[in-house]
Amino acid sequence: MTMMQQSGPEAAHKLLDFVNASPTPFHAVQAASARLEKAGFQKIREHDDWEKSLKAGGKYYFTRNQSALLAFTVPQNWQPGAGVSIVATHIDSPNLRVRPVSKRTKSGYLQVGVETYGGGLWHTWFDRDLSLAGRVVIADKSGKFQSRLVKIDRPILRIPNLAIHLNRGAADNFQFNLETEYVPITGLVEAQLNESPKESAATNKSAADIQGNHHPALLALLADHLSVSPEFIHDFELHLYDIQPAVLGGLNNEFIFAPRLDNQFSSFAAVEAISTFASSSSFNVLEGNVNCIALFNHEEIGSVSTSGAESSLIPFLLQRLSPTPAAYAQSVARSFLISSDMGHAIHPNYTNKHEENHAPIINGGVVIKTNAKQRYASDAIGTFVVKKLIEKKGGKVQEYEVRNDMACGSTVGPMLSKIGVRTVDVGCAQLAMHSIRETAGSHDVQNAIDLFTAFFEGFSELDKSLTVE
Repeated sequence: MTMMQQSGPEAAHKLLDFVNASPTPFHAVQAASARLEKAGFQKIREHDDWEKSLKAGGKYYFTRNQSALLAFTVPQNWQPGAGVSIVATHIDSPNLRVRPVSKRTKSGYLQVGVETYGGGLWHTWFDRDLSLAGRVVIADKSGKFQSRLVKIDRPILRIPNLAIHLNRGAADNFQFNLETEYVPITGLVEAQLNESPKESAATNKSAADIQGNHHPALLALLADHLSVSPEFIHDFELHLYDIQPAVLGGLNNEFIFAPRLDNQFSSFAAVEAISTFASSSSFNVLEGNVNCIALFNHEEIGSVSTSGAESSLIPFLLQRLSPTPAAYAQSVARSFLISSDMGHAIHPNYTNKHEENHAPIINGGVVIKTNAKQRYASDAIGTFVVKKLIEKKGGKVQEYEVRNDMACGSTVGPMLSKIGVRTVDVGCAQLAMHSIRETAGSHDVQNAIDLFTAFFEGFSELDKSLTVE
């Protein structure tokens, strides 16, 4: 690695490592868990009676379905009814996912059937070096089952463009059918001609047998990575991802070129902030709110799932920390939630897509997102709190509000605000949101970490000085 490649903010390099290790939400949860455990967090499980074992000064985390994570710290002199200071993000991104029956063959090619997830810029997936990652349900020799993660680190799939000579209008009007013209190739049929056919009949197939649903070569590849025989594979959730790694770029490494910045950028910053805070000397003397991060799944498709923001994850945490109705109501009233999701930086080639006074720039600091129709949950109280916290770290604030003639996106903020917790929506600015390769600012990583750290360190004291009837 050259000196130029090594330069750039330390926090940005850590983000690159996180993104490169996290091609799926399952892997992001795994990477976040490793960072938390390094900082001394103890893993607990929802089905355990862990309320009895929580201690003042403790650091804990739990996961749900391998695809969502909550971590929290308990302050000294903590009592039920205390508020919870929450940073909420999501770890899913638009991508392609292997179908339950993926085996397809056409014109001499082996193909893999896929389904689109979320609202991706799907044309950016053409002619990319794609691979597979996800989780696989396997059996062991004792007859027990477990879900294991897999990440294949070499290109095995591709969605080829049609040559312009065969589609003369493509340069001016590129269109394609997501069902019929968007099926990845993974090999040639002749590669399987010499394989010994396995005796299998549909009538003898058990309900848990997926061997006939996918190309044998694909199952063999997964089995090899998991060190099991193909017949021990009983099911899987596999996502396609671009094997090109996340990198710093630009003349001065001011950019991050990477997949899944929406919203692994915010998720990494939240994990890093609470891990660093919980390892600092101030943690042992801090009083006030429980500090918490929540990394949700399925935001890109509406958050309605057991691991999404509309699930029971946050309400159950509040209830378990403050189990009586009175204590729960007090906790909600004392709590505050920062919903952090990436925002839209102004694009130099499309400046008319932004309201002229609300045009965030990359590396310009944290963006506060406001929408009168409550597509973002921000209000004057929330934006005031965020500005004061950023001010403590010497940071900068940017404002974003969508044009009146454009629709506004949304985040996990509005749905979580229905619990009754005060909520504000923020993010950092990026270009090409939902592309297979997005662009953000290398200095904004630390800006996000600084806001979350200031939130964990100082919200309770700031809240005491704020009166809102």
